[in-house]
Amino acid sequence: MKLLLIEDDVRIATAVKRGLEGEGFSVEVVFDGTDGLHQALEGTYDALIVDLMLPGTNGFKVCAALREANDWTPILVLTAKEGEFDQTEALDTGADDFLSKPFSFPILVSRLRALLRRVGGGGQPAPASAGDLQLDSRSRRVWRGDTEINLTARQFDVLEFLLRRSGEVLSRDEILLGVWDYDFDGDPNIVEVYIGRIRRAIDTPFGRHSIETVRGAGYRLDPDGG
Repeated sequence: MKLLLIEDDVRIATAVKRGLEGEGFSVEVVFDGTDGLHQALEGTYDALIVDLMLPGTNGFKVCAALREANDWTPILVLTAKEGEFDQTEALDTGADDFLSKPFSFPILVSRLRALLRRVGGGGQPAPASAGDLQLDSRSRRVWRGDTEINLTARQFDVLEFLLRRSGEVLSRDEILLGVWDYDFDGDPNIVEVYIGRIRRAIDTPFGRHSIETVRGAGYRLDPDGG
């Protein structure tokens, strides 16, 4: 996945770039809003991370200009500005998500992956599969072989999150951040409830065991589909 980071704080930009590259992303950094907008329009990226308070052109205008140019690359706004007004303006001008500084790096990664799992190249949702388990984000349908499986909206989101990172051990907190949102304040045990329901839908009727519980760590979806 190729990302463009538009951030004028060199220290933050360096740390975020290093961290994201450690997570397997390819990251280009621009320190000025005007240059960042130009590069975003000229290049091809899977997602953009944009600070609001930038020299040249601010982040609000970067988001608005991209959307006016019919560029729908996912945008995660990363900023020190706080308050509902700034968040609302960022989202209204075209941002897809909003994260305030100071931030937790795992939360940044989870929010970014939550954006990326919804879309593939060109802004179209990418299909996902593990063995004969198949998921289509566009139609929000799931199959095991030729058999279609009916899931609720939330069950679909949890399965998609696991499926797009199949083979990885995902903690309960990562699943909460990636599916429910970073400000979720309900019972975190809800993850276990949904994992159980999904297993009964995609595994039990087929004699499979695709979702593994890794004791003390989280859950892993078998890349071969169980």
